[in-house]
Amino acid sequence: MKTLLVVYHSMTGGTEQMAHALAAGAATEDDARARLLHASEAQAADVLDADGYVFATPENLAAISGLMKDFFDRCYYPALDRINGRPYAALICAGSDGQNAARQIDRIAIGWRLRRITESLIVCTHAQTPEEILSPKTISGADLARCKELGAALAAGLVLGVF
Repeated sequence: MKTLLVVYHSMTGGTEQMAHALAAGAATEDDARARLLHASEAQAADVLDADGYVFATPENLAAISGLMKDFFDRCYYPALDRINGRPYAALICAGSDGQNAARQIDRIAIGWRLRRITESLIVCTHAQTPEEILSPKTISGADLARCKELGAALAAGLVLGVF
């Protein structure tokens, strides 16, 4: 059984919806499971026990969320040189374009010595006012379907040994 660890943080629900859709897609693969953990709960042991990773974060001020950064910081040294080459992907729920948050995850993953297997999946909510930014998000069915498809593909790739 292959394990895809999905570590997420969500402030307004958008990223959480994306992470759950991805996990549902991964669950369609018989010999794989998605383990969904909030960034504040994920530990180095969870990272070491997984075969691949998805990091899901909102874009906050053109960066990953603070709790996602905290997760990466807490788990870096215990995982260093013990997960080299494992695959990862990223989900970004953005108000603007999400590109800098995606670059930040890619840069962190280089330090973790992970291998990116696809471009970051970015969903842009276009929230720009304080009220829009802080309001609960509803991710479209089409975008959630993209997340679910990615989860299924990642799980299948793990099971088949493609990644």
